[in-house]
Amino acid sequence: MQMSCSSSSAWAELCWQEGDAPRSALWRADAGLPRRVEVVDDSLSADQAFRLASEGTALLWRGDFQNARQLLLALGRRWEKRQSTASKRRSKAGQSLQFPHGFHLYRQAQAQRARLLGSLLIELDQHWHCSLRRAPDWSQACQQAFGVLPGKPVVMSLRDLLGALGASEWRKKGVELSLPDLPAMRIHPHYGVFSPVRGEYLELVARAALPRAALLEADQGQARVWDIGVGTGVLTALLLRRGVPRVVATDLSDQALACAEDNLQRLGLGERASLLKTDLFPEGRAALIVCNPPWLPGKPGSRLEQAVYDEGSRMLRGFLQGLGTHLLPDGQAWLIVSDLAEHLCLRTREELLGWISDAGLQVLGRDDIRPRHGKAADESDPLHKARAAELTSLWRLGLAQSAQA
Repeated sequence: MQMSCSSSSAWAELCWQEGDAPRSALWRADAGLPRRVEVVDDSLSADQAFRLASEGTALLWRGDFQNARQLLLALGRRWEKRQSTASKRRSKAGQSLQFPHGFHLYRQAQAQRARLLGSLLIELDQHWHCSLRRAPDWSQACQQAFGVLPGKPVVMSLRDLLGALGASEWRKKGVELSLPDLPAMRIHPHYGVFSPVRGEYLELVARAALPRAALLEADQGQARVWDIGVGTGVLTALLLRRGVPRVVATDLSDQALACAEDNLQRLGLGERASLLKTDLFPEGRAALIVCNPPWLPGKPGSRLEQAVYDEGSRMLRGFLQGLGTHLLPDGQAWLIVSDLAEHLCLRTREELLGWISDAGLQVLGRDDIRPRHGKAADESDPLHKARAAELTSLWRLGLAQSAQA
């Protein structure tokens, strides 16, 4: 079936045939149009759905909403069974996947799973309401995640719909963070903005010695401290809580900037932070520049993965290369990054040190911490060997003497 896209950057047009009539609705442009759409209902079995989805057919659901949720779970179980069978077959054949090949296969499998589970589609009207039987009203969660619709119905995957609901709940209750020598604070992540669920890197920032110049008021109200890639605003909030008078925080994502503004206002810190939409650095120089870039080189498969994968290490390398023109002569840059990429054989330590040296920088020190998240101890995780060896580091960088001359 032919699909067509509108000229909107945010929305495309999804077309399908239902009965004897052509139909169309909005489709999120960043999700990628399905090649075929088949209208289905409660009469469709899970095995039939799995076969159709595996062949690339999107399933537009017209049955009971709660049955659609059960079907999504059934598709997930069948996918896991298929993957388990393939894993046992490899083990029986004595095939041991080494990195980086094993990591690329893992990402490929995750992308295939996302496509399969994303094939179950739900239609909503122009106000984000669903007309299916037993469908809850999740219009507020959808509007928070995707914005106001331009007066037309929309079709989206049930998986994305559930993701919007989950994000709305996290946004409502927030993530509580307890850090050394600081009062607890709660961060409320928005849809599409990575949640600070891994708290160990925050612990590194909480206990690192601040440069004296970072605690001084700057001339003409200009901040001496910058947070590059603000995300939820958690690092900006942490630096302000530690006594930094003012922070300039940057990001390219409108969602991230809105999320950071919301969190800083909730914490009573909004007046001490300036949020700018820009690629990496604002104008001028700073005494302390902090950056927590995506930790793995690779192409992100979704908006949320942009916080994890950095294609060609663009942000990491751009941050290092720009420090020479943005760091004060006696200033420091704090680079927060995991060595997981090294254990996955996606990047070597020598490469990272080479990028630091080529940028005219020197390493002033490094603080390390081991991750405490559940996957680090999960031996069934395909990446367990790398995760178990992982260290998260705060690299303290300064301008090399030759760069200051």
